Amino acid sequence: MLKNWWKILCVILLTYTILAGFLGPVPAKPILNETIRNLYFHVGMWFAMMALFTVSAIYSVFYLWKSKPNYDLYSLEFAKGGIVFGCLGLATGSIWARYTWGAFWSNDPKQLGAAIALLIYFAYLVLRNSMTDMDKRARIGAVYNIFAYAMLFPTILIIPRMVDSLHPGGMGNPAMNTKDIDSRMITIFWPAAVPGWILLGVWITTLRIRLQLLVEKKLSHA
Repeated sequence: MLKNWWKILCVILLTYTILAGFLGPVPAKPILNETIRNLYFHVGMWFAMMALFTVSAIYSVFYLWKSKPNYDLYSLEFAKGGIVFGCLGLATGSIWARYTWGAFWSNDPKQLGAAIALLIYFAYLVLRNSMTDMDKRARIGAVYNIFAYAMLFPTILIIPRMVDSLHPGGMGNPAMNTKDIDSRMITIFWPAAVPGWILLGVWITTLRIRLQLLVEKKLSHA
């Protein structure tokens, strides 16, 4: 039980996020209206994506340093987890855009940057699958993964903030605007939604790592 405390915390936080997210009070704002509740899901999933990609890049550095096969596996699975949450973040963002901007996709700089970042990570998976030599695949994959992580910052965090954008965080359009988000939402978003989604991502990834280790163990004894 003590070893699984963070899993219990994850369930509690996400249960609270979902219940409060759908049933809790939110400020009545023009255009946003009830869609503002998507903040707990869309933005929380982006935080989870960034956390998982960060851990993945760290394990890639560890692999280049120590050359331990498990580090390559950890790096790969955390990258896959980040891709999943990135796709979920892009999907929830498109739904939000449909009801606030009038279209699922409007070529907004933030949307384009997020799509480019995910395509770079998809290319990482394609690159790995194109090589049969395990050592070569792991080393080249680690180098590319570090490059992919570095590209997250200009594509998602830097360039979209330098140009005009409908998305919060663009030039003249502040992110997490206190005029839109009141203290009721803050008490759900920061203590519950953000760590909740991150813990879920880590939980799913650790399960996949355990599964892959069992598969490798079975193949080695076959």
